[in-house]
Amino acid sequence: MQKNVFGESLELCGLDPVTGFFRDGFTTTDESDYGSHTVCAVVSAEFLEHQKSVGNDLSTPAPQFGFAGLKPGDRWAVCAPRWQQALEDGAACGVVLSATNEAALEYINSEDLMANSVDVPPDLSELTES
Repeated sequence: MQKNVFGESLELCGLDPVTGFFRDGFTTTDESDYGSHTVCAVVSAEFLEHQKSVGNDLSTPAPQFGFAGLKPGDRWAVCAPRWQQALEDGAACGVVLSATNEAALEYINSEDLMANSVDVPPDLSELTES
């Protein structure tokens, strides 16, 4: 069982579209995942444009691979080095920490991940005013 950046059970990243190196909805990884698809990102238009500009086009559909292309707001298992590159270039997108594999910490500083966290608490009543 792989762990998230908190050392807890890895939560689901996304099923619409189905993401992950293994297309299981998680950021699970192993030695065959050379890109380290370990960051559960909530992609933004700026991030998608940045990725396209560095040769990682995530927004253009590729039907031959069953890929519809991403749009802002989609969750996607992003390669940790690519997310770090976007951060350094000022184009980082949100990260769901509970669904981000602890293996991402080999490439990304935990403070940078936390600064871009978009996790939603399980109990949404915490977000409402009484």
